[in-house]
Amino acid sequence: MRPLLTPEIIHQLPKLYEQEAIADPIVHARFFFPAGSWVWLVTEGANDGDDFLFFGHVVGFESEWGYFTLRELEEVNVAGVLIQRDEMFEACPFSFCSGSDIATDEAEEKEAADKNMNTDPA
Repeated sequence: MRPLLTPEIIHQLPKLYEQEAIADPIVHARFFFPAGSWVWLVTEGANDGDDFLFFGHVVGFESEWGYFTLRELEEVNVAGVLIQRDEMFEACPFSFCSGSDIATDEAEEKEAADKNMNTDPA
């Protein structure tokens, strides 16, 4: 199995907070759990002692922005199934992360919410 974090990813990945003011940050890596629907979209990261701290968008029980570590990802082992890196993923703005369907799902949720707000109950 290939490593989750490569020297190439470390080199291209912005440091923590470098994309903080960007409305549509660039996602540089995508991790996923093949036996479930969990996805981690990495936008920033930095060494953190003997670990590596990521910041990005996580879709699991919730869909939210947050911090996670390389060690946390590497420790997941459910009956031999491990988290993997999407090796075909190419860096792109968060809103265009094809393959994750997150931008599409969030746009559809917003559209549905807008329709519900504009519905006349009469």
